[in-house]
Amino acid sequence: MSPEARSHRITLVFAILAVTSLLASILFMTLGARGSWSFVLPFRGVKLAGLLLVAVAIALSTVIFQTIVNNRILTPSLMGFDALYALLQTILVFIFGAAGVSGFDKRLMFVAETGAMLLFASLLYRWLFATTARSLHLLLLVGIVFGVLFRSISGFLQRIIDPTEFLILQDRLFASFNSIDPVLLTLSAAILGACCTAIWWLLPKLDVLALGREHAIALGINHHLIVSGTLLLVILLVAISTALVGPVSFFGLLVANLAYLLMPTARHAVLLPTAALLAIIFLVGGQTILERVFGFDTALSVVIEFAGGIVFLLLVIRGAAR
Repeated sequence: MSPEARSHRITLVFAILAVTSLLASILFMTLGARGSWSFVLPFRGVKLAGLLLVAVAIALSTVIFQTIVNNRILTPSLMGFDALYALLQTILVFIFGAAGVSGFDKRLMFVAETGAMLLFASLLYRWLFATTARSLHLLLLVGIVFGVLFRSISGFLQRIIDPTEFLILQDRLFASFNSIDPVLLTLSAAILGACCTAIWWLLPKLDVLALGREHAIALGINHHLIVSGTLLLVILLVAISTALVGPVSFFGLLVANLAYLLMPTARHAVLLPTAALLAIIFLVGGQTILERVFGFDTALSVVIEFAGGIVFLLLVIRGAAR
């Protein structure tokens, strides 16, 4: 493809995605609205802001993480984040009961959950990004082992708690956009803004990191320093999105690989906003369809997990065929 054709395609795809995401946001705010707009707009505005924040955070963190590990199948959530979140929720319900957990300060819970995920991720990823090069398979193995451990403990505790509390716990384990705290949303937005600013500064270095560790070092990149700083941004993005609404395992994998497919370039200045726009379209558009068409008959996270799981299997099969 010639440079002119590539540039034209990038511009066209950007325009289509931007218009579609804007249309999805407008429909979410206005479709089926009844009553006073002074109530409808703030109420839906908080939900829309939460959807946008989670979409951007997951899209950016997935693309950057796949650049760091040089693999388009792995995502941060596959390394045990969801299992850790489920374990934290299960332990809290087991110790304090569903009523006690519901009475906790949401802001304190947000800080505790974010801190726990940051600590876990920092310890886990040191296996790959230490002073010496680590095997990608070792990182995957350690992440899977910890994920199985967390799920096993969660499963054991869930079997011995009260059945009524178990039903309430199950609701907490699915991503929900219906009860977002405005204060937590503001805090998460500030963290997201700081991360986006840092990512903008790192864009040229991310393009070099995508070439591989040896090539990046040969081109003058301080690989350990840049990767460590970038990894911290990824951990922050995943932690705030998970603590704010809950886990969405395969969503990042879905939008990241669609961005690779749509854009005829490896430049992160193109891939990152493309993935973010795709995530906005899927989250906001999907939530609009579920609320206005299906009347909340199912959770959006269930649909996302189904579609993302299929994409994951197809990627694995295609890689095995090669």
